[in-house]
Amino acid sequence: MPPGIDLLTSRPVTPPYNGRMLRSVLVIEDDAAIRRGVVDALKFDGYTAFEAADGEAGLKAALQVDCDLVLLDLALPKMHGLEILKEVRRVRPTLPVIILTAMGTEKDRVAGLKLGADDYVVKPFSIAELMARVEAVMRRTPERPQDITEHEFAAGIADLARCEIRYHDGTRVDLSERERELLRYFIVNPGRAISRDEILSRVWRIDPKGVSTRTIDMHVARLREKLRDSGDDPRILLTVRGKGYMLAAEQT
Repeated sequence: MPPGIDLLTSRPVTPPYNGRMLRSVLVIEDDAAIRRGVVDALKFDGYTAFEAADGEAGLKAALQVDCDLVLLDLALPKMHGLEILKEVRRVRPTLPVIILTAMGTEKDRVAGLKLGADDYVVKPFSIAELMARVEAVMRRTPERPQDITEHEFAAGIADLARCEIRYHDGTRVDLSERERELLRYFIVNPGRAISRDEILSRVWRIDPKGVSTRTIDMHVARLREKLRDSGDDPRILLTVRGKGYMLAAEQT
């Protein structure tokens, strides 16, 4: 794979692949040369990279693509980066965002941080600096992917690789693909209230605007039955009034 390009000096850089678990980054940048350089560098450094060249395409990708971090330019055609950030924070509140911004736009940088951006990088920047900031943000984000294949509950073990729950009494029940992915999302976000909109965006991969959330409630109800957590007092998948659902940090 070819080396990335240092955007400050235009010289090739060859950061070593460090064997990390594969993660994905969405680059929303209208300057084709910068976008291409960043995407190439990300891929060379072991990431999966997605890209969008304008604000509308960027927002759609940020809400629907399975990415772990967004690199977001502010001065975009069709939709300003701050508008994208505001909507991303509403729908995917824990998705990390690093702002890419030009010199002399301190007001926009401050506005971005107030809206929930995790960091910002000032153009022109070096690939080394950008990768360091990406790594730092990835380390502290709750959406950092985890390779979860099994998880033990009070009644048994959820085997996500086999799409089934094996109960301690020796019986088992199948999980649908959607139930498995919903359960996986709860497992990697324990103790955090997750809104129905976030589930539609992160698990269903659809824009939640104008979509009925009743289907989320039905899937949670079925998961509770399969986890033997149904009834008037669920202890595993909790309802958080006014917010959504949460996997109890400790299952009893």
